[in-house]
Amino acid sequence: METIVMAPAAGRKKADVIRFLDRLSLSFDPKVQVTVLLEEDGELLATGSRDKNLLKCIGVSPERRGEGLAAAVMTVLVQDAIAAGFSHLFLFTTPSNQELFSGLGFYPIAVTGDVLLMENQKNGVRDFVASFAVPDTKGITGAIVANANPFTNGHLYLVETAASQCGTLHLFILSEEQSTFPFEVRMELAQKTAARFPNVFVHPTGEYLISSATFPNYFLKDKSRTAEVNCALDLEVFCKCFAKPLHITRRYVGEEPFCPVTARYNQALRETLPGNGIELITIPRREENGLAVSASQVRRLLAEGKLEEIRPLVPEPTFSYLASLKNSPERNPL
Repeated sequence: METIVMAPAAGRKKADVIRFLDRLSLSFDPKVQVTVLLEEDGELLATGSRDKNLLKCIGVSPERRGEGLAAAVMTVLVQDAIAAGFSHLFLFTTPSNQELFSGLGFYPIAVTGDVLLMENQKNGVRDFVASFAVPDTKGITGAIVANANPFTNGHLYLVETAASQCGTLHLFILSEEQSTFPFEVRMELAQKTAARFPNVFVHPTGEYLISSATFPNYFLKDKSRTAEVNCALDLEVFCKCFAKPLHITRRYVGEEPFCPVTARYNQALRETLPGNGIELITIPRREENGLAVSASQVRRLLAEGKLEEIRPLVPEPTFSYLASLKNSPERNPL
């Protein structure tokens, strides 16, 4: 049996993988960086791919299952990931595959009727959440999850309102690097702005609270359900892995007049959170000159070079950072 590692897959081999996965009702993700193929006499028997620290597009010929081919593919992928500097690995699969991947060193994080999220660190998510330094406080414990791209007066108003109603408020900043501003910048601006509130604690989401930008849908037959399935999994992770150990009983969101995706997500929150003992509080958007303040508005003005028009829309740490970009154009992400 021959093992072929391609970075990335291309040409005839890539076409072979696409056809092979299609027969398994799976699809190939063109974003993957490495693909492993197991062949025997030129016939493709098993394959799997890696996108950074996410393993995906793993499939084995039905006629050859039970022969350890999945383990062989996973071994090569894990070794390749470690060589590339990734030790903490994740994979998405169908719930029916839990036993298979559990036997290969992966542990479940959260599961819904459609998807199972696993990692190769036992108790990884539990230890991650337990690492948050939060003193014992009395009263309601609330949470906000924000991208803060960048942190605006709208975010500040949401935090200020929620903090006034809670004994402890957890502000989670999405760690995923799919935004205009890098995570480190978004995290720093949130920390500096929230420092005025002694009961607000700012945390990263790590790689656990996920977005549709990275959620793989290769195992979904109906690709139109990607956002729905991703949302359900994200809420399962939040409720079971974050809210439960942190005793969060409220989640705060701002009204969403701009983004239909966020509006649908907020609707899913309304339908899901109460069943998990969490109250959803929707706060009206902060307005400036009759218009709701938004991060997209700030990014547009920055791209147009209208720095002074940004000043009333953002807190001082954000404005100072954006102003510094004017003197360092190479740092401007737009």
